[in-house]
Amino acid sequence: MTGARDTVQDASSFASGEPVPTVIADGVDIVYRVNGTGAGRGSATAALNRILRREKTEKASGVRKVHAVKNVSFTAYKGEAIGLIGTNGSGKSTLLKAVAGLLPVENGRIYTDGQPSLLGVNAALMNDLTGERNVYLGGLAMGMSREQVKERYQEIVDFSGINEKGDFITLPMRTYSSGMAARLRFSIAAAKDHDVLLIDEALATGDRSFQKRSEDRIREMRKHAGTVFLVSHNNKSIRDTCDRVLWLERGELRMDGPTEEVLREYEDFTGGKK
Repeated sequence: MTGARDTVQDASSFASGEPVPTVIADGVDIVYRVNGTGAGRGSATAALNRILRREKTEKASGVRKVHAVKNVSFTAYKGEAIGLIGTNGSGKSTLLKAVAGLLPVENGRIYTDGQPSLLGVNAALMNDLTGERNVYLGGLAMGMSREQVKERYQEIVDFSGINEKGDFITLPMRTYSSGMAARLRFSIAAAKDHDVLLIDEALATGDRSFQKRSEDRIREMRKHAGTVFLVSHNNKSIRDTCDRVLWLERGELRMDGPTEEVLREYEDFTGGKK
């Protein structure tokens, strides 16, 4: 069923002390459809031809299916920090986007308790606005009031380290390095406790000091919020942050278990490479 996302059973219905599910993936398939396979597919003529052929079948119109996630099932619980690992193209970021509701599922269902928030290094902020304005816009977009953003503004700026080498927070985002922008995104997202926080490679940016602050903040969020998912190629960050790991390979869930156990198998599989 396409786009099947629902809310899990209310937490009050679970007996005291029992684990509370925050995300349930039940037999999830995610399929990308790539239009056009022939020469000249980027031309205006080819584009017009595709429009005129909309009523035809996918096969006739040359649509190619890419099965990015295949029959993945897992249950995440409140208070967990879960790492997602796998070689490039294994479906990690795709699965994260589906949990956030940004991608439809082809088959299966995804159930969530509360609203998942996706933080990625490519998450869009307004490049022509200053860092200061983006702090306010980002906070408001997460559901914080203007007063709450104002109260936490200096904490956000200090956490990001944006102003350590100058007053960069007053400059447009387009003047930031990719690392500075990613640190600011994480700092904005970390200013609020989330039901489910999905982080895509955010801890790969910045120096070790910022990564340590980020890891400490994730541990703090786990105490007050729901669940944190972290996609990373940095096995040390996974070890330092997560107590459970999902290993995806070629779209399939190859292993789900305690961090050290799964990473040991994964590192044997990759020959020790991250």
